[in-house]
Amino acid sequence: MIKNLLCVLLLSSISVISFAQQTPPSADEVLKKAFAIAKKEKKNVFLMFHASWCGWCRKMDTAMNDAVCKQFFQDNYVIEHLTILESDGKKNLENPGAEELYKKHANTPRSSGIPFWIVFDADGKVIADAKMPDGSNTGCPAAVEEVEHFISVLKKSSKIDEKTSKIIFDRFRKNEPVRQQ
Repeated sequence: MIKNLLCVLLLSSISVISFAQQTPPSADEVLKKAFAIAKKEKKNVFLMFHASWCGWCRKMDTAMNDAVCKQFFQDNYVIEHLTILESDGKKNLENPGAEELYKKHANTPRSSGIPFWIVFDADGKVIADAKMPDGSNTGCPAAVEEVEHFISVLKKSSKIDEKTSKIIFDRFRKNEPVRQQ
């Protein structure tokens, strides 16, 4: 009897520990850590809202991690992701509080969708975000006007020269789907 009780307690403890390890950090925890690193390293924070099913989110990450521009992003930003809008079977991947933060910043119908990104200074002040001048969401920049907006945000929030601007412009333009004629 005692042996069975000990087994149940052990399995319960393992289950609780396992569940705790699977719960992603809250949006507040992610940002608090990012701001602390940004202050220490004299960088800004690039926060991207994404989901596991989002193809454009993967394109954004792929472009930012491309060897031609990865060093620029690493040198200028603390890059963090918050998971939102997951499908029913993957809701456990979402960062608690992330959807509320997303709604606060992507607060117009035209700016909805993911990826949606925000650039903060190290004190948490918003420098710029993915909203185009017309209120639409840049998302993963691909079209000329989207990439131009993205470059303007990079110019506001980093030390970027014209050569690097051109490299990033050319890399993100590769995201635009090829149109069939």
